[in-house]
Amino acid sequence: MDAHKRKDFQTSYDLVADEYVRRIFGELQHKPLDRQLLDRFAAKVRDFDPVCDMGCGPGHIARYLQDHGVEVCGVDLSPAMVERARRLTPGVEFRQGDMMVLDVSDGAWAGIVAFYSIIHIPRSDMAHALGALWRVLRPGGILLLAFHIGDDSIHLDEWWGQKVCVDFFFFRSDEMATYLREAGFDIEEIIEWEPYPNVEHQSRRAYIFARRPKANARDCQFSGERRYNSVANSA
Repeated sequence: MDAHKRKDFQTSYDLVADEYVRRIFGELQHKPLDRQLLDRFAAKVRDFDPVCDMGCGPGHIARYLQDHGVEVCGVDLSPAMVERARRLTPGVEFRQGDMMVLDVSDGAWAGIVAFYSIIHIPRSDMAHALGALWRVLRPGGILLLAFHIGDDSIHLDEWWGQKVCVDFFFFRSDEMATYLREAGFDIEEIIEWEPYPNVEHQSRRAYIFARRPKANARDCQFSGERRYNSVANSA
C-alpha cells in the first residue's frame, strides 16, 4: 500500500470511527461462532501471552480476550479508532501502528488475532503483510485470521454518510492458505461460514488458524497438516 492510499485509508476510518463504534463494538454478542473461535484462540495462548488484536478498530476483540484472561494489546492505523478503543477499554494498551511496518521486536507475541484487518491489503502486498505478522510471532505462535470469501473488490467513496476513499478485497480460502504457507506459516484449520443475517455484511466468511512453526529456517518447506471445514450457519 503506497503512502497516498495509506493516508486515504487512515482518514476514512477516522471519519467513520463514531459510527463504527455504534454499529460494530457490540457485534460479538450476536456472533456465537466468532466467540467460539476466540475462546479456542484464548485457550491456546493464555499460558503464553501477550497477544495482539491487529487492526483492532474500537477494540472489541481485545476486550473479549481480556475478559477471558488473555494479556492483549491492540494496534490500528487509525488514530481515531485507537482513541475510542482506549476510552472503551482502558485496561488494554492500544497503539497506532501499521501492520506492514510494525515497530515491534521479533517474536514479541504468542498470538495475533486479525479479524478483517487484511481485507484492505491488495494481493500484491499480501506476502509482505503476512511476513510482517510471521516476524512478530514467537516460534509456535498462533495466528487467527478472518476475511470475506470471494474474488471481488469493493471501492467506497461514501461510507455511513462520510466521504471516504477505501478499498475492500475478498479472497478465496485456498488462495489465502497459499499466501500463508509462502510466508512461512503452517495451516491448522480453515473454517468457512455463512454470514449472520442482520448482523454483518452478507458475504461468506473464512477463518484460518495458522501457526508459525517452531523450526527456525523460514525458507524450508513446511508441511503442516491442514483440515478444511465447511460448516453450515446452524450453531
